[in-house]
Amino acid sequence: MKKKLIIFFLGCTIMGYAQKKNTKNAVKIKPKSEFVAELMSKMTLDEKIGQLNLPTSGDITTGQANSSDVAKNIAEGKVGGLFNIKSVQKIKEVQKIAVEKSRLKIPLLFGMDVIHGYETTFPIPLGLSCTWDMKLIERSAQIAAQEASADGINWTFSPMVDISRDPRWGRISEGSGEDPYLGSQIAKAMVNGYQQHDLSKNNSILACVKHFALYGAPEAGRDYNTVDMSHIRMFNDYFPPYKAAVDAGVGSVMASFNEVDGIPATGSKWLMTDVLRKQWGFKGFVVTDYTGIPEMIDHGMGDLQQVSALALNAGVEMDMVGEGFLGTLKKSLDEGKVKIETIDNAVKLILEAKYDLGLFHDPYKYCDPKRAKTEIFTTASRKEAREIAAQSLVLLKNQNQVLPLKKSGTIALIGPLADARNNMSGTWSVATVGEKCISLLQGIQDVGGKSVKVLYAKGSNLDYDETFETNATMFGKTLNRDPRPKEELITEALKVAEQSDVIVAALGESAEMSGESSSRTNLEIPQAQKDLLNALLKTGKPVVLVLFDGRPLVLNDENATVPAILNVWFAGSEAGHAIADVLFGDVNPSGKLTTTFPRSVGQVPIYYAHKNTGRPLSNTEGKFEKFRSNYIDERNEPLFPFGFGLSYTTFDYSNLKISADKMNFSGKLKVTVDVTNTGNFDGKETVQLYIRDLVGSVTRPVRELKGFQKITLKKGEKQTVSFEITVEDLKFYNSDLQFVAEPGQFDVFVGGNSAADKKVSFELTK
Repeated sequence: MKKKLIIFFLGCTIMGYAQKKNTKNAVKIKPKSEFVAELMSKMTLDEKIGQLNLPTSGDITTGQANSSDVAKNIAEGKVGGLFNIKSVQKIKEVQKIAVEKSRLKIPLLFGMDVIHGYETTFPIPLGLSCTWDMKLIERSAQIAAQEASADGINWTFSPMVDISRDPRWGRISEGSGEDPYLGSQIAKAMVNGYQQHDLSKNNSILACVKHFALYGAPEAGRDYNTVDMSHIRMFNDYFPPYKAAVDAGVGSVMASFNEVDGIPATGSKWLMTDVLRKQWGFKGFVVTDYTGIPEMIDHGMGDLQQVSALALNAGVEMDMVGEGFLGTLKKSLDEGKVKIETIDNAVKLILEAKYDLGLFHDPYKYCDPKRAKTEIFTTASRKEAREIAAQSLVLLKNQNQVLPLKKSGTIALIGPLADARNNMSGTWSVATVGEKCISLLQGIQDVGGKSVKVLYAKGSNLDYDETFETNATMFGKTLNRDPRPKEELITEALKVAEQSDVIVAALGESAEMSGESSSRTNLEIPQAQKDLLNALLKTGKPVVLVLFDGRPLVLNDENATVPAILNVWFAGSEAGHAIADVLFGDVNPSGKLTTTFPRSVGQVPIYYAHKNTGRPLSNTEGKFEKFRSNYIDERNEPLFPFGFGLSYTTFDYSNLKISADKMNFSGKLKVTVDVTNTGNFDGKETVQLYIRDLVGSVTRPVRELKGFQKITLKKGEKQTVSFEITVEDLKFYNSDLQFVAEPGQFDVFVGGNSAADKKVSFELTK
């Protein structure tokens, strides 16, 4: 009887306390460590293992949660959380089962892939990174958390911080590019935006950094494939953004699908325990990716019981979908293959996360229907999404100042992406309502106004291959394939073009041509669209290529023939308006590439911070030299370098100075440069600082980004930009994996992209 009373009191405590100070009938509960320890003392082994289980619910229909397949397990305490269930009504109904029908009334976590916004959708992460604006990036995550939390979600599987230098890999679209320094700044901004330094707030949600680790470097660029690299490369080039997220206090980490050092990451104790916990001090919990545990069977790591024990012993706390923990841990415990202490530690970490989120104080904290009605897809959020999207667009070419367009005359808008509102959000936009997105056609009409006549023709399908197009337009993102012959489509487009003053060609990838399991071997625009573009160019009319993509593309032909190219990625809910704002010059483009654009897929992987060889080219013209490190059929350098992006105005860099030519380990150096807006428009410029360590105990990159500032300059204005260099900027992991700076000579480069040629030098002394 006494035991039953204790359990009843515990359940009442969980239900009765509300997190917010102004909530009536608030009941105070014990401090976290004491509360969690007391709760765990009441749990059976089955209930403990249940907390480690993260199934997907599917889309439970309101009013039917109790009859769903997962309801029975929740009531029996065999579920720790659910994901991809949406709406306050549905989530509250399921949470009610956990806190009213399970024995210990432990609330559930509710997760979702809130990757680049919720219903208000921002540019895909690769596009968002091209703003180089940490305040905007953090704000996008904050708005996403506001909306998701208003709809019942308390956990997002974001940010994805995987460094990728291979555009064949589809999920390059979901990350922040190729650079560890910039990637680290973005990782911190995203974590801070989601969690807001205070998970007790009802509009903050638990972040989950992914995919740990090295997911962005699969062999052949093929998703889920093997990753094999040295530890020195891991620590210097790929690990920093994960560590930055941990340092920012991220609450959870997701294991990656790939293997590392011959062991799938989900089963790697070196990754999950030695590096993540012991070296970096991570205090949260680790969750697998979707079916990550059973997938280790195909990797050749054993049967379900073996791989489940392997994951738990490695340091994984929660099993997403695989149900290997649920079905095998009890047996493994009996057989001595896992320890109860390991299970207990995993349970403790998950319960602590729920406590931090305030779910024990108020399990319905995120289930306020008033918030759901007033805080999702608001006019204010859409306005910010439009402004942020406009900052992400990258002007790659603008010959003879074709752009900005005039708000008069006739525009021919042609291409399969021109009127495709359901593709504007890009990949991994699971909460987006595609019908509410703004197409480019609508955007140009709205921004151009009544003085602009807009004529539209599709011009071509996405690709000549219907099967390819089907695979590239999944999840409701069809482009409504036109069955007419290609000649008829082009002829129709040319008739429209003949009536215009300027042609805007909306071409490139569809939303699902990049993203998970969308690797490509051909990085060019599909041939059907290239044929359309060539036909449009033959009209002699000025052509603006509005390029949609989720990865760097090979654009040699387009760069050689098209007067203006605006890379727009997939810019989110307000894509059409944001693109039109830039096309018409209401916003001066200021985006800068965070990935290198190759000349050929044969150059891949390609990135700016490469190492020198012992036989570098001796010429700067890209001419072939026998017995030198180059190609017989292509130049070494990319088409567009990391950090590149044009503006409607021009910027001049001058008077680069450094405060001293020597610095000791406790000293600081000041680097200054004058930046002048020498063009005819007000504009923004991202001033970038790179450092080269000329001599090291291990080989060092030709240059590394170590600072950047995005500044605004009016026409004719000059500003002196200052950077500070300390010994921390010079540190790297040596061959013993010690994080050190070494005395010697350093070059400093400052400019508008990674090919900056203005240089000063200094010496680091002991």
